[in-house]
Amino acid sequence: MPEPERIRSLLASELNWDTVLLLAEEHGVQGMLAKRLEQTEFAGVPAAARQRLQAQMRAQHLFTLSMTAELFRISEDFSKAGIDCIAVKGPVISQLAYGDPALRSYGDLDFLVRHKDVQAAVQRLMAMGFEPDLPLKVIRSDKIPGEYLFRRKETPRLVELHTEQTFRHFPEPMRIDEMIGRKRRALVEGRDVPALSLEDEVMFDCVHGGKDFWERLMWVCDVAAIFARSPEIDWEKTRRSAAEVGAERMLRTGVLLATNVFGMKLPTGIAEEIERDRESRALCDEIQKWLPYAGREQPSITKRAIYRMKLAGGGLSGARYLTRLSLSPTEDDWEQGPVASGSWLWEAARRPLRLIRKYGSEE
Repeated sequence: MPEPERIRSLLASELNWDTVLLLAEEHGVQGMLAKRLEQTEFAGVPAAARQRLQAQMRAQHLFTLSMTAELFRISEDFSKAGIDCIAVKGPVISQLAYGDPALRSYGDLDFLVRHKDVQAAVQRLMAMGFEPDLPLKVIRSDKIPGEYLFRRKETPRLVELHTEQTFRHFPEPMRIDEMIGRKRRALVEGRDVPALSLEDEVMFDCVHGGKDFWERLMWVCDVAAIFARSPEIDWEKTRRSAAEVGAERMLRTGVLLATNVFGMKLPTGIAEEIERDRESRALCDEIQKWLPYAGREQPSITKRAIYRMKLAGGGLSGARYLTRLSLSPTEDDWEQGPVASGSWLWEAARRPLRLIRKYGSEE
């Protein structure tokens, strides 16, 4: 049955539209929902639900226009200042995956830069009117946050800088020089912006989704849509990109999840590989149990630990990965205060206790 007819058949059943719209928002797929419903001319959709969804999309389009303008401004400014950067997620992946920078939900702009360029990038963002979320003294120290967050005063516009050191959920250190060397120019609203190569993009998205337990349908949809729109993706290069950072199982799990959820056809060369990896299949089964809840039903700390070990390959590599994540302080673990000057050893010791308090230890 063609897709629009399938959707009409579903719409003919009784749906709680408040729940549908809430789930679409929490999973970040309002744009995809609106697009599919438009194909049916909103047949069977109550007027109130249609108006609410359309109002959400108008707001999303206006926000996207402002953020896309910031994307152009920042990437061009960094380029003039000699700062290599790559725009990740946000409007770039929305254009790549869906052909429309406004179709995918996002709340900030993300840029990948070399750690050695952070200070220069911070100064450029401040000159453009952005204020850092962390005190400058902390940014200049040797402490590594989860990201460097900036806000444009009195606006909802957020920018995050990421480096090879802030991306701590990669099993092995990110090969940032190689990734910058492989970057491509992506066309967004008629203008070129620096983006990951297609193969690095798939790897990056699978690591990102795995980091956050694939809690949002949007991340699964991204992987499926990228493969659907970019059949030229070289699977061997994708595999090598993942192998560089020890993320082979993260890659296999993300691709298999997109196959299970959206019926994506497995790329040539991966079907047998995934078939041999029983842990990837088991991880997908586990993820699909909590995926419908959009993060509202989080796994216990024990399940989180087992998940992370398996995702990093299990065995010694999985244990090493889990230990590093468990003992690597982020800003949430730092001593409180404007300077955040606590010792690394003390903050590392506090981190497991904070995680236990946050996620609990009961199954």
